[in-house]
Amino acid sequence: MKVAVVGAGAVGAAAAYYLAKNKHISVTVFDEGTGQATKAAAGIISPWFSKRRNRAWYRLARLGADFYQDLTADLQADGYRTDFYQQTGVYVLRKDDSKLQELYDLALSRREEAPLIGKLALLSKAAAAKYFPGLQGFETLLYASGGARVDGAGLVKTLLEDSQAEVIREKVSLELAGRQYRLGGQNFDAVILAAGAWLSSILAPLGYTLDLRPQKGQLRDYYFTGLETDPYPVVMPEGELDIIPFPAGQISVGATHEDHKGFDLSVDRVLLDDFRVQAQNYLPHLKKASFFNQRVGIRAYTSDFSPFFGPVPNLENVYTASGLGSTGLTTGPLLGCQLARLLQGQELLLHPKDYAAENYIVKKH
Repeated sequence: MKVAVVGAGAVGAAAAYYLAKNKHISVTVFDEGTGQATKAAAGIISPWFSKRRNRAWYRLARLGADFYQDLTADLQADGYRTDFYQQTGVYVLRKDDSKLQELYDLALSRREEAPLIGKLALLSKAAAAKYFPGLQGFETLLYASGGARVDGAGLVKTLLEDSQAEVIREKVSLELAGRQYRLGGQNFDAVILAAGAWLSSILAPLGYTLDLRPQKGQLRDYYFTGLETDPYPVVMPEGELDIIPFPAGQISVGATHEDHKGFDLSVDRVLLDDFRVQAQNYLPHLKKASFFNQRVGIRAYTSDFSPFFGPVPNLENVYTASGLGSTGLTTGPLLGCQLARLLQGQELLLHPKDYAAENYIVKKH
């Protein structure tokens, strides 16, 4: 069977990886290479403090966090390093310290079904500084040892390398070719559309309308000489701002959530400078960074902020997932694996009806 995967982000790369484990399947990945949300994402894996009432969403996010244990084990069994994923813990901050107890109780109630949460503790400023020196702007914070960070670019690179799939860097359209599909001048038996916010532009020529919109996200990576940031936990203050330490003296600050910007990939220095000022309230030595880089990507959202996956209505052997929003790195690898299993008729971990693509993709009559 020849399978095309459109989109090489977290969903598409994971789908290609798990499809490639079947020696009877040939996988080709198409990705234009611009605006990918995965490579511009903050990469925080810590869904357990969310107060969203959407149970299906929380189940997906929780299982997505758990899934990294299986994914990294699979890659390590193949001989690949998985240091793109590190459980360094997470610090949750609130302007009103009384809310920390509420979040502690919430996470504690969820820990039985999500033991990955690990150790939970309310820490003083002095205790928190042992894990993240120089952090300030709070009196107490909530710590969970199971929180993790993911380097999206490293994740995708490892999955694609291990899959040994052919990767073609071009924009493609989906055309009907009898009982097959034509993309990039080749015919395929089945297709996985993992194009994120660009899914609408792929399906629109075939008469589909989608409940899907783009959201721009920007962040900065600050670099420090001689600073050992490897073990630092992720810091999640209230609001959009997050502070994400990575190895080798890198601290990322972001990411913005910009609606009504369409697919604009330009850097807005004003917004990123504002984030830097906010972050310096917690990390004053951010101003001492030797240099910085900036990343921009486009997330995909639905009107009810719920992800979807499954068969595309009225297109046999075409599957998709999108609408992951800012939790793409948490849920993307699991959804990619589920699409690979769905295509092969294998048992799923998720209930497809809870995330039915047909609720968001409509064929025009």
